[in-house]
Amino acid sequence: MINKLISNIQKTQAPIVVGLDPMMKFIPAHLTQAAFGEYGETLEGAAEAIWQYNKTLVDNIYDLIPAVKPQIAMYEQFGIPGLITYKKTIEYCKEKGLVVIGDIKRGDIGSTSEAYAIGHLGKVQVGKNSFYGFDEDFATLAPYMGSDSITPFVKVCKEEKKGLFILVKTSNPSSGEFQDRLIDGRPLYEWVAEKVVEWGADLMGDSYSYVGAVVGATYPEMGKVLRKLMPKSFILVPGYGAQGGKGADLVHFFNEDGLGAIVNSSRGIIAAHQQEKYAHIGEANFGDAARAAVIDMREDIRQALEGR
Repeated sequence: MINKLISNIQKTQAPIVVGLDPMMKFIPAHLTQAAFGEYGETLEGAAEAIWQYNKTLVDNIYDLIPAVKPQIAMYEQFGIPGLITYKKTIEYCKEKGLVVIGDIKRGDIGSTSEAYAIGHLGKVQVGKNSFYGFDEDFATLAPYMGSDSITPFVKVCKEEKKGLFILVKTSNPSSGEFQDRLIDGRPLYEWVAEKVVEWGADLMGDSYSYVGAVVGATYPEMGKVLRKLMPKSFILVPGYGAQGGKGADLVHFFNEDGLGAIVNSSRGIIAAHQQEKYAHIGEANFGDAARAAVIDMREDIRQALEGR
């Protein structure tokens, strides 16, 4: 799947992943009114509004981007109806040729980790039959419990040719409470980066490993170090836009081949219609606002990379 991700990036010339992280406050009134009119102000109504919102967004941007990253918590909060929308969103995005990164941040051990791996990336056995569960192409994982939490996913990825993004240095303000702690004179995130390389050593695509890392755009200098530690690992970079990251912060995450990183923007794109810059497009045309935001983001990254 890493080969497909790279192919999509090269085709679109946009190392961008859009976080499909819907919140009810982002959804235009005409969608919520229609959904509530059909299902009432219920979990089902909320899930329907989110589905229509996601579908319109994807219809307007799928040709510009290589991948999407739905955050499962934004769907789980609406219970089973929300998870049904999560699954429908994955299927729809794949129909459009997009790579789907399931932002699930799992990090358990033993049979629990095996079940998560099967449910999100592999097939579950039911009698004589086997079925995909959510069927994302990649999943994000938290490595705090060590290799026991990662290796079941690695096993499934090897079978299914799918991939992982391991949390190494995250973009949130308190990440340093643990991730920056020194162990034998080096920060913890550097030790995790070396494990990412180890976990991905036997899972290579044509030029990059199936096992990548998450490193926040808000820490560009750390990104420079981590890029050198993980030369064959793709880096998923959150923190662009709403969290303060900009194109100039991103250059160190990329290799000399112009590859090696994919930058995430969530509300900066899916809620672009609520930003002053795109307000003139109008709430009813929120999909057009998202498209304009993707184009602007692509140009910002292009200029930064050309100027490095």
